[in-house]
Amino acid sequence: MDSSTLYQQLADDLSGAINLGTLPPGSRLPSVRKTAHSRQLSLNTVVAAYRVLEDRGLVEARPQSGYYVRSRLPSPARSSSQAAGPAQGTDGAVLDLIGAALKAQQTPGYIDMALACPRGGDFYPAGKLARLMGQVLRKNPGLVSNYALPPGSERLRTQIARRGLELGMALQADNIILTHGAMEALNLALRAVCRPGDTVGIESPTYFNLLPLFASLGLKALEIPTDPQSGLSLEALEMLLAEKRLNAIIAMPNVHNPLGCSMPTEHKKRLAALVNRYQVPLIEDALYAELQFGDALQPAVKAYDSDGWVIVCASYTKTLAPDFRVGWMEGGRFTEELRKLKFATSIAEPLVLCETLGAFLESGGYDHHLRALKRRYTLHIDKVRALIADHFPAGTRATHPSGGFLIWVELPDGYDTVKLFDLAIQQRISISPGPLYSPSGRYRNALRVSCCQPLDERFVSALARVGELAASCGKP
Repeated sequence: MDSSTLYQQLADDLSGAINLGTLPPGSRLPSVRKTAHSRQLSLNTVVAAYRVLEDRGLVEARPQSGYYVRSRLPSPARSSSQAAGPAQGTDGAVLDLIGAALKAQQTPGYIDMALACPRGGDFYPAGKLARLMGQVLRKNPGLVSNYALPPGSERLRTQIARRGLELGMALQADNIILTHGAMEALNLALRAVCRPGDTVGIESPTYFNLLPLFASLGLKALEIPTDPQSGLSLEALEMLLAEKRLNAIIAMPNVHNPLGCSMPTEHKKRLAALVNRYQVPLIEDALYAELQFGDALQPAVKAYDSDGWVIVCASYTKTLAPDFRVGWMEGGRFTEELRKLKFATSIAEPLVLCETLGAFLESGGYDHHLRALKRRYTLHIDKVRALIADHFPAGTRATHPSGGFLIWVELPDGYDTVKLFDLAIQQRISISPGPLYSPSGRYRNALRVSCCQPLDERFVSALARVGELAASCGKP
């Protein structure tokens, strides 16, 4: 038997094991070397067979980890929002739903698969940060008895600029503004570039906390179709820019919330070129950009900003220290206005917290932490996708994120996740229904599932229960 027949035979054998469930979703294939030894095949033959399985969409290769069985759950097709939505205020019912979801998340005893904030000691280097803070205070005990003043910790700003290089951004420490989390950064950015009554282009679906923020600033949202695989529709955006219908844009080009997708690099280049050509500011939310899976990070849109029309915002609340609430932004041509707004709003960030984060980044511990975190989230996503495939109604689809810990789930047409939300609340389970992510209340058949908590028996049982409840939320 020649080598081409051998690798095809091996690929067929493994395909059969996957389809029968002998190799379940999320499980790791035997290493290339182990398979070669057990089957008495060459390493090249085994590699060729595994690549055939990749081409069939049955497995995926993970750098420095091996080959894993992919969930058979299909990904969503193009966004159901095919055309840009009209400029409008946020539907009051959507704001009420956001309030109800947040209340459920804060109620003791609930099983929360909605909140996009990692919980538990496995997700943060709390012990290391505590030791570093002690060292920082011993060296400079006066930090806690003095007011922090702008521009804040030079150590942290220097490290942020250095890490920006990994996302293709040439940032200067002097131009980085430290903020109270990413939400303050987004708030300041909108206030710097918009006035009440202005229209902001947003992805559809979008990060739900933007909606009450828009309402508080008197801004209108215009929904732009966003593909679950490739992100914001540049064709729709260019039409809106040419018609001068937008005063600003907010987007998450890397690891989108809630879809988990990342824009291809060529699309990012085109997006940067569009906002520079039409001179409309883009507020780039890079909150999850460092949680991209894979060894090399894909660049930010800011990397291709030729004339300062991109404001980039991020924070360390999802990866290092949620209660520190330390974020940052780089404002391009809007930097001076942003500095004034920051000073007028909250002056500066606590120096002891910023120095502690700066010391952690200096130590190299952050890179080690991120690698472990991304491995954990990759496994969690595979496990949750497999559970959704097992327990949710036939025809359910779910995204396969490019990073982070969020999965966008689409039930078949006619299912109602607002009704599902109400049923789950009665079971003391908090979910995040699709209309939260649209100012006009779209995506009623969708929900977002967060995978940033221990996937213990309690969580697994709750997710299975949500799948059972979903069956009663379809068309009669």
